[in-house]
Amino acid sequence: MVPQGACLGGTSCAVSSKPPPCSKWSLLQPPISAKLTGQKPFKGEDRLKILVMLKQTPDTESEIVISGDKKTIDHSQTKFIINPYDEFAIEEALRVKEKQAQCEVVLASFASPDAKERLIKGLAMGADRGLLVSNQGWGGADSLVVAQVMAAVIKAEAPSLVFCGRQGIDTDNMHVGVMVAELLGWPHVNIVTKMTINGESLVVEREVEGGQVEVYETRMPVVLGTHKSLNTPRYASLPGIMKAKKKPLDTKTPQDFGLDNASLQALNQTEVEAFSYPPEKPRGKIFKGEAVDIMVDKVVKLLREEAKVI
Repeated sequence: MVPQGACLGGTSCAVSSKPPPCSKWSLLQPPISAKLTGQKPFKGEDRLKILVMLKQTPDTESEIVISGDKKTIDHSQTKFIINPYDEFAIEEALRVKEKQAQCEVVLASFASPDAKERLIKGLAMGADRGLLVSNQGWGGADSLVVAQVMAAVIKAEAPSLVFCGRQGIDTDNMHVGVMVAELLGWPHVNIVTKMTINGESLVVEREVEGGQVEVYETRMPVVLGTHKSLNTPRYASLPGIMKAKKKPLDTKTPQDFGLDNASLQALNQTEVEAFSYPPEKPRGKIFKGEAVDIMVDKVVKLLREEAKVI
């Protein structure tokens, strides 16, 4: 049995059906990524390259407007932000960079052109380079299409460590990170709450139900999904904002990574039939101006006959 959220990418481990409060797992077998991507396992003396998968999502305070055809969301007035869980991924990448003698942090996103603003914010936080892969014509791409594109980007960039948020706050699928790892044949651990690099391997902890913690030891390359308890993202400083304007920020298309529209379209198996707003909550009833016992009887009657909770 493999714990949910931990995708082993071809490795093996022994699992207890009743794990103690702190369970340890070993993913030290070399990942099969060398066969799939030609990438060699990370060595301690190598220059560490980190790629962070970034997604832009609507601000949690934005009003969601459904388009007239009810099959898409009208984003003409939507304010976008970096997916909050991805900010934890960026922060962790920067913390690793601060401890490594040679390290590069690359931000990559499969998104519309306006996502450049989110990439620039990440560069202002301290990342070295940004890469926007245009999703023009792919506004309805499902998780597998996005994962295929990001896997192709990772193959081309050849990082040893990939971070992503545990999930996007818009669709809440928790798909892409796991799918990317599977497509690459890399180990993957999601909902990471602590991480330590030990030379050529790293030790990570992840939360599971019941307040338990699982501890994994794995070699790089690896994909890690970050949780909010991993760190506290920094604010971009004024010097960082100024430097971000001069940092490399490239725009490419899926075709630049050897992907064609026909093959991507064949992967897109999800079709939205319709969006709908949640039903409006009925107006509350206020009881006043009567004796307390009479009002209590009325409340009890409503709970029994309308709410049907007693």
